[in-house]
Amino acid sequence: MRVILPDSSELELPEGATGLDAAAAIGPKLAKEAVLVRANGRVQDVRLPLEDGQPIQILTTRDTEDPDALYVLRHSAAHLLAEAVRRLYPGTKIAIGPPIENGFYYDFEFPEPIGEDALEKIEAEIQRELKEGRAWERQEVAADEAKRLFAEQGEDYKVELVDTAEGDISLYTQGDFTDLCRGPHLQDSKPIKAIKLTGLAGAYWRGDENNTQLTRIYGTAFYSQADLDAYLERVEEAKKRDHRRLGVQLDLVHFDEHSPGSPLWHPKGMVIWNELEKIRKRENDKRGYLEVKTPIIYNEETFITSGHFPTYEDLMFKLEVDEHRWAMKAMNCPGHMLLFGSKLRSYRELPLRYAEPAPLHRNEITGTLHGLLRVRHVTQDDAHIFVSQDQIQDEIAGVVDYANYLYGLFGMTASAELATRPDKKIGTDEQWDMTEAALEEAVKLNEIPYEIAEGEGAFYGPKIDLFMDDALGRKWQMGTIQLDSQMPSRFGLKYVGPDNTEHDLYVVHRALYGSFERFIGILIEHYGGSFPFWLAPVQLRVIPVGADHREAAQALAEKLGEFRVEVDDSDETVGKRIRNAEVEKIPHVIVWGDKESEDALAVRERGGEQSTKSLDALLAELRDAAKV
Repeated sequence: MRVILPDSSELELPEGATGLDAAAAIGPKLAKEAVLVRANGRVQDVRLPLEDGQPIQILTTRDTEDPDALYVLRHSAAHLLAEAVRRLYPGTKIAIGPPIENGFYYDFEFPEPIGEDALEKIEAEIQRELKEGRAWERQEVAADEAKRLFAEQGEDYKVELVDTAEGDISLYTQGDFTDLCRGPHLQDSKPIKAIKLTGLAGAYWRGDENNTQLTRIYGTAFYSQADLDAYLERVEEAKKRDHRRLGVQLDLVHFDEHSPGSPLWHPKGMVIWNELEKIRKRENDKRGYLEVKTPIIYNEETFITSGHFPTYEDLMFKLEVDEHRWAMKAMNCPGHMLLFGSKLRSYRELPLRYAEPAPLHRNEITGTLHGLLRVRHVTQDDAHIFVSQDQIQDEIAGVVDYANYLYGLFGMTASAELATRPDKKIGTDEQWDMTEAALEEAVKLNEIPYEIAEGEGAFYGPKIDLFMDDALGRKWQMGTIQLDSQMPSRFGLKYVGPDNTEHDLYVVHRALYGSFERFIGILIEHYGGSFPFWLAPVQLRVIPVGADHREAAQALAEKLGEFRVEVDDSDETVGKRIRNAEVEKIPHVIVWGDKESEDALAVRERGGEQSTKSLDALLAELRDAAKV
């Protein structure tokens, strides 16, 4: 058999050769350092046989930043965690333990509850395992044999997992610990140079709140201590930027148990909201969108027609009035379909772009709520563009260009995932072929880097999920662009063409902020609360030195009144008032005392830099900074 290497050369191997055999044929050092094989773009354990004609890439312990190489390292680290827990806490039942972004976790049912203080003890046991050394051995057994093995160990969760698996079962063993696992894993534990357990959480078995609640232990692992140290430093910086903490510190927003998952916006938070809304309206006006407003509550037949029932029924708040079932909308599209269908439409009206920043309500599970990033009260910058088939490409390209412009305002670069047809889809394969191709062409034309997310599309059409990288290099999912040929059909929507006959209609669903709540939460963390001048809730603060300077300070504030300016004439010391402004991350502080005048203002920039400027010079500078 032969395999194809990354340089397009071919490697001849005996039948049944594994990734390790391929690595050894290239060189013994490569075989020793190999951690996984990419075969046909899929990650594969180095112990598994290769297929004839496969293109392969062998990743090694030197590929320390490759996500797949880190995945394998962390998968093996998770198994070390499970082994350590079983040794330290006999009788513990082991559930699942996958790698995740930036780390791994494992779920356990402990005989007695444990706390955060247990992590140090467990981590020490993992270090002992690493010192002893571990190697992973893979074997495949029949399902009955796997069930017998785990039943003897009292591992009920593993028995249940075997019951739901198909075909033979793969097991991995390190030391005296055997786990049910598909792999891949490292050859041995030597590449694991740095490991850290990072926290505890509760988790329901299989994510079902009706099942047993388990204890989830989180951790991370790297190929070097330096990489772990850099990661932990980023984590600490992320904690400082946590929007839930800064939202309260900066008096922007808070949450209350009287309405879980629904933010209460303070005046300063609404400044940010309204600035984003100004941009939305301005740019929508430029691009020919028409503002509309639709109801919050519809009868259930509306969502049956749209296809959202039963797919999204559990996500929606429902009520019964006059013996009829109703639901609060979790999306705007049905209302916009009704608007379009309110009269017969001509091809001359297309493309027709409806926009609505509507409040939506989603019945998110309490345990999934997370500050502004996962809420029940959602306000999307929503729009639906009704188009003929020959207008699809231009409209989607226009939306992608809009997204590029919008994210660029915040110093973020866009990337994308093209989500293709799910198993539970509506519509024909031919319709999906066309809509998927149109979306892919749009991201290519706008030169946005993208990946394919197989099977992740909406039930009615494929979508482009847009991502932004923030100041810490974290990737956030933001807006979405979806192309839909199904919902217009379900509502019986057509348009009359130039031939005076009815034609099929397409809809582009799009939200670019994604939601105001989530977008603001991300901006808080992106800027660490230090918003650019144009977006800052308070742009300037004037501090009079003493009581006899208050009148002049107030007069200065009035001359700066085109901006968001405050006067802090409290009885605190000048130093304390300056520190308060720093904590509140106000861009400019002007101190007014005996030496100051409009020709010589003492201006302190956020961050501590100080200068003397005339009022005219300061106004010119601020007017420029306020432009967006």
